Amino acid sequence: MSQEAILIRSETPADHAAISEVVSLAFGRADEARLVGALRASEAFIPELSLVAEFDGRIVGHLLFTRLHIRTPDASVAALALAPLSVHPEVQNRGIGMQLTRDGLDRCRRLSHGLVIVLGHPTYYPRFGFRPAVPAGILAPFPLRDDSAFMVLELVPNALQGCRGTVEYPPEFGIASGPAPAVERRRGDK
Repeated sequence: MSQEAILIRSETPADHAAISEVVSLAFGRADEARLVGALRASEAFIPELSLVAEFDGRIVGHLLFTRLHIRTPDASVAALALAPLSVHPEVQNRGIGMQLTRDGLDRCRRLSHGLVIVLGHPTYYPRFGFRPAVPAGILAPFPLRDDSAFMVLELVPNALQGCRGTVEYPPEFGIASGPAPAVERRRGDK
């Protein structure tokens, strides 16, 4: 499977069942697929930023960016959540997740978004420019097992300037101030 043969595109309603299957298989459970469905029905959903990777007419990967906010002492700063990133287990470790992420981040830039937050594998996401969020003054709304897994990416230079506060995920993530969300549990595609 060559990367040139992978088509990255925005999802369509006809893709929903295939996306649910890929997400469930990638995470080994249905929680993240239900999250995708809930986010799709929410105000946080951005249709252009729900991406699929298609190979030979088959959906083999999915990536979702949704709106969130960073609550600072003086304001609410718009940002995006990258979650979840899913690749079908049969084709993991072939660069599909990297291709989805790069294309997705490029689309976020073209749509003039400034910041992206991810809770993910601390050795995977830095290759795209993500860095630990806590030292940058961006706090999680839940206890972190590993601060380095909670990361931020500036899509626009200096987008973090003066932005210090706590991330507010959409309610569909089910986060108040309890356990970490079901967003990123890397199983492959490094």
